[in-house]
Amino acid sequence: MTDQEQAEALYQQGNQYRKQSDWQHALECYHRAIELDPSSPAVKAKEMVDNILAYYCKAMFNP
Repeated sequence: MTDQEQAEALYQQGNQYRKQSDWQHALECYHRAIELDPSSPAVKAKEMVDNILAYYCKAMFNP
């Protein structure tokens, strides 16, 4: 399996975790996918999860 194929598999696995709101595992998969293929769609997916988590944190401190 090539690095790009592994990156794609990790990206897809991250998407499955994201759909279950398992943010930690999703980020781990995206991060590993980006390490293997810096042009992976995991870059945008990771940004999206980072934004979601940043929003949740702000809401916790500003009710």
